[in-house]
Amino acid sequence: MRRILLIDADQQSIENLKREIDWSYYGFIIQDSVFKMADTLSIIKKNTYDLYLLNLRHLNTFGFELCRQIREKTSNPILLIEGGKNFEMVQRAISLQVNSYLPEPLNTEELIESLLNIKGVIEENKTKTITYTTKKPGSTQQNNASNIIEVVKDYVEQCIHENITLKDISNDLHYNSSYLGQKFKSQENMTFNQYLLNRRMEKTKFLLRYTDLKIYEIAYQVGYTDLDWFYKKFKEHTGLSASAYRYQFMIALS
Repeated sequence: MRRILLIDADQQSIENLKREIDWSYYGFIIQDSVFKMADTLSIIKKNTYDLYLLNLRHLNTFGFELCRQIREKTSNPILLIEGGKNFEMVQRAISLQVNSYLPEPLNTEELIESLLNIKGVIEENKTKTITYTTKKPGSTQQNNASNIIEVVKDYVEQCIHENITLKDISNDLHYNSSYLGQKFKSQENMTFNQYLLNRRMEKTKFLLRYTDLKIYEIAYQVGYTDLDWFYKKFKEHTGLSASAYRYQFMIALS
């Protein structure tokens, strides 16, 4: 069972979230909940959880400070609930590598979808941890290769709005680009370009759903200056145009 820390400055809201779904059915348990902010930082520093669930509606901007504290301690998933579409908050969430961001009023189906996606992330992280800890002595080079791929992925998250290439990253990290490309494909089971495309498309979907940015603005946010190419890639990835994807989401909320 994956353990959740629920952080919400409103006690009634905590109780409502606990009753929102059958958490155990989806493989989660709300192990601890906290609404007194004086206790929150102590709990974060003392314990590590599989998932951190924060309701920003009652935490205000302090919630992002908590996210920063969590990120200093662990890369484990963070799920935010927020009172509405707010581009500045979405940008801050992205910068803190938040895994999911759900607007209020909370949609049960979206919550379940987010949990299932996060469950996959947790399992992937555990698999990587087992792989690292079970390597035989003398496999330092292989372990270092795994670590550098995580650095490459972090680089993508931070610079996704730029026109980045594996060669650019290789130069910055002082690695041979062919070597890095081979190691990336071996570890991630996809090429660097496929990974970069997937991350750009996921961020595009996120911005289409949770911001009011115009589509061309979103394209620039995810590193595309050629709009025709952006439209083509998004439709290939989702089967829908960007405008149709946003409209479908808005209909689902209504």
